Amino acid sequence: MDEISLQRITQAHPKIRAELLKIYKEANNALGKNVRLRFTQVFRTFKEQDDLFAKGRTTGKKGAIVTQSKGGQSYHNYGLAVDFCLLIDTNGDGTFETPSFDPLRDFDGDRIADWKEVVSVFKKYGYEWGGDWRFKDMPHFQKTFGYNWRKLLELHKAGKVDKQGYVLI
Repeated sequence: MDEISLQRITQAHPKIRAELLKIYKEANNALGKNVRLRFTQVFRTFKEQDDLFAKGRTTGKKGAIVTQSKGGQSYHNYGLAVDFCLLIDTNGDGTFETPSFDPLRDFDGDRIADWKEVVSVFKKYGYEWGGDWRFKDMPHFQKTFGYNWRKLLELHKAGKVDKQGYVLI
């Protein structure tokens, strides 16, 4: 198991932690022996979100635009979103040293794109996939529990949070 992904699961909203661990295990079981799932991002602070939003939009923040959401407008800000990549063991030594964001590759050779195998597992548990949106966010999943970001922000601003700061949903 990937210790980095397991640690990131602990940053998720308490309502989805156990489910994310289950999804993580199930997705890895669907992938072949030379492919592993890595959660690249789960929780993100409002400031981290604002910094990401500025990328490609403001001077000093070079690069491509990678998000349409400012701080408070992303499900990552509430621990309800996950970004991922695949880790590939290119030389068979068990180190999984090569990240892949390619949604079409079939590294495990089962004739199903590995990305699609991961998407299927997340969708089975009711997660929205960013690949289905008009502004594609292929490595992104979120579980909304019927809340839009405006309602989550309202709850956050009203102090309706648990002891760790996660909104009460």
